[in-house]
Amino acid sequence: MAISDADISRALSAYLGRYPDEAALLSEPVQLLSQGGDFSSRRNFRMHVTVGALLVRGDKILLVEHLSYGIVLQPGGHLEPTDTTLINAAVRELTEETGVDPDQIFPASESQTPVYVEYGRVPARPEKDEPDHYHLDIGYSFVTDADAGRIQESEVTGAAWYPLATAERLVGHRIARAVSVSARTS
Repeated sequence: MAISDADISRALSAYLGRYPDEAALLSEPVQLLSQGGDFSSRRNFRMHVTVGALLVRGDKILLVEHLSYGIVLQPGGHLEPTDTTLINAAVRELTEETGVDPDQIFPASESQTPVYVEYGRVPARPEKDEPDHYHLDIGYSFVTDADAGRIQESEVTGAAWYPLATAERLVGHRIARAVSVSARTS
């Protein structure tokens, strides 16, 4: 069964339960979700959900060079109709973009609560027939001992392991949460 608005609301509620200080930042997506509207669909331009994956190996984070945006980001992307859970969608995106063996990826937390949720405007992409719109990006933390494999060249130009300080400078504070969650489970 596809990911529903109720599934998205539960993940967002679990996140806000852990990080209540972010409630004001996420009040708009909470309101939109309460109204309903198939927010798993990429064609919903009021807002749609994307997923991200922060993969930790030791004291490093795997990041990708995103082809469309021309910047370094965590692996992730849009939900697919075949996705059944947000965390599994994050694993799918991670393995598609980086080639990491999915059997070598483990959730960093037993609760499987997202480690970050970000809401923001995305510029228009005329080549994909997309106007300016909003993403609600829900990110999970994973651990591995594996290395990257063959990258998805249609979406990324490279994948590399970055030390924490460098990754935080490139991607932001969400990196520290991924490392702290994975340290608690080691």
